[in-house]
Amino acid sequence: MPSPYRAIFAAPGSKGFSFAGFFGRMPLSMMGIGVVTMISQLTGRYGLAGALSATLAMSAAVMGPQISRLVDRHGQARVLRPATLASVAAVAGLLVCAQQGAPDWTLFVFSAAAGCVPSVGSMVRARWAAIYRGSPRALHTAYAWESIVDEACFVLGPIVSIGLSTAWFPEAGPLLAAVLLLIGVFWLTAQRSTEPVPHPREQHTRASAMRSGGLQVLVLTFVATGAIFGAVDVVTVAFAEEQGHKAAASVVLAVYALGSCVAGLVFGLLHLKGPAGRRWLVGVCAMAVSMIPLQLAGSLTFLAVALFVAGLSIAPTMVTTMALVEAHVPRTKLTEGMTWISTGLAVGVALGSSAAGWTVDAAGADAGYAVPAVAGAVAAVVALLGYRRLNRPVPTREGRADEHDQHDEHESHVA
Repeated sequence: MPSPYRAIFAAPGSKGFSFAGFFGRMPLSMMGIGVVTMISQLTGRYGLAGALSATLAMSAAVMGPQISRLVDRHGQARVLRPATLASVAAVAGLLVCAQQGAPDWTLFVFSAAAGCVPSVGSMVRARWAAIYRGSPRALHTAYAWESIVDEACFVLGPIVSIGLSTAWFPEAGPLLAAVLLLIGVFWLTAQRSTEPVPHPREQHTRASAMRSGGLQVLVLTFVATGAIFGAVDVVTVAFAEEQGHKAAASVVLAVYALGSCVAGLVFGLLHLKGPAGRRWLVGVCAMAVSMIPLQLAGSLTFLAVALFVAGLSIAPTMVTTMALVEAHVPRTKLTEGMTWISTGLAVGVALGSSAAGWTVDAAGADAGYAVPAVAGAVAAVVALLGYRRLNRPVPTREGRADEHDQHDEHESHVA
């Protein structure tokens, strides 16, 4: 492990909560694609599969920030465990109904209820922020490491989820995802020494973190970005099936995540200068441009190469996004602010997977790749229009960086 990454793990307890977070985040990459694979295996209906995945993502988008808001007020252990149990129970109901051929409406009910899953990645990043708040360089490396962990989940998750559902039984992928969620959350919340201490009640306000103009830009942009991810997942499964190798979709999607993982590893070692907002804008535009070659995919090999290149812009953009979130929201609402980014992605995944599913059913997998291309163009336009908000001064002391702090962060390429 390169020295900057080794250094951040010198903090007591850091290895434990980071690895617990890895297990807790695996369902993020396994559940949606697992539901798509399960339903397509059982019914052959990609439209229904995409709609259920979208319902799951939309539910998480609605409930995720509320769960994180409670975490900021009451602590991780008190909130995450009951939320996780409720989510796992709903997943169990979804799997039973799917296996028994229950009416479609029951699948949608349980998919919606399963959305109370907590944003484990935000919880882990909040722990890093509490440890390295006074060390921006170390915090940058920690955020980069967590982006690498995210992408490692997306390398392994689709392979495991699709592989189990196609080789064993259709419900196997989502079932394992639920088990890993239980393990990860209960392991994480058992580590009380690194859990961020909730701020005193008098420091909390009823106002949402979304009142921040900068956060609004980030979230809206990531709605479109999430649509890219959701559409690519659904269309790739369908494309692989048309090519006669449905199980290979897991490998192709893993290559997509691998590109991001490699880029994140390198990005965490860099010490770049200049405004973080500018780097973020470049990253979003690069993601948009990388969707263009997918329109030419004629084989799984070409598709895998194109997706690897497309993945190179993801992790650096996510690292910079988390730095910008910390600069634009109060510390008392940091977990909520980070979760709003996940919410934006979840909403986008819902829209993208649903649109892609219907497009595949109507016109085939080749036409489906137009969906992520359009989503990328929308993300770039929103980022360009909202870019100036990311460079506005933000209030100080009440948990936000002041102008001097932001300048220091930009100069050291961290937040």
